[in-house]
Amino acid sequence: MAEAISESISFFRSQLENRRFGDATLRILESVLVSKDVLSLLETRSALRYLLRSEAISVVREISQKTADEKLCAVEFFVRAFALVGDVESCLALKYEALVLRETKYLKGHGLQVLHEEWLTFAKDSLDNGFYAIAVKGFESALMCIQSNNNIDPVTVTMEEHAVNKIKKLRDMATALVASHSVQTESATYLKRKAIHEDLIGSSCSATTTYVASSMFRQGIKRRNMQKLYRSQVL
Repeated sequence: MAEAISESISFFRSQLENRRFGDATLRILESVLVSKDVLSLLETRSALRYLLRSEAISVVREISQKTADEKLCAVEFFVRAFALVGDVESCLALKYEALVLRETKYLKGHGLQVLHEEWLTFAKDSLDNGFYAIAVKGFESALMCIQSNNNIDPVTVTMEEHAVNKIKKLRDMATALVASHSVQTESATYLKRKAIHEDLIGSSCSATTTYVASSMFRQGIKRRNMQKLYRSQVL
């Protein structure tokens, strides 16, 4: 069983190295993830996450000079692949890049541009998974999509106003969480530094106390010996 999984991962790796970013490669990935053994599945997912992250970095560098279509194809493939292996952070990071690429490419393409619902879904997913800063960007992009529409239909305008109010509330919540997270991080850092400082002071005081006590003990012994010597001399 382990050998079969290893062979499947190797085959999947070869597909990535040959830059075959299609449904067939994703089906290979899905077949690798089929396992009845929970421990094996966890180990396999971990290995695949490492592989995908490594390959994604290489591919992103390679496609920097490619066309928008080639970039989009590669990025969307990795979005789906990361989703399959449960790498939420990498999935959302590349999902953001994919949306930006689509927005740039189809800025004036009727029916092809990114909808505000897509940005909203992305922002909600980011918010739910604790990526508050990127969620703020997503909500801002959703608002820009709505504001760029020049609708004159009263019903549509009313619906968009309702959507704008809802998105603004979510954006404000995400912004507050960013600030709160920052404060918590700073507080944790301060408390950690304070604890270290107190440990150092405590160690210093302990060393000083030990030194003073030792000195007093030696002086007491010396004084006692002097008293014995004096009595001996008197006798």
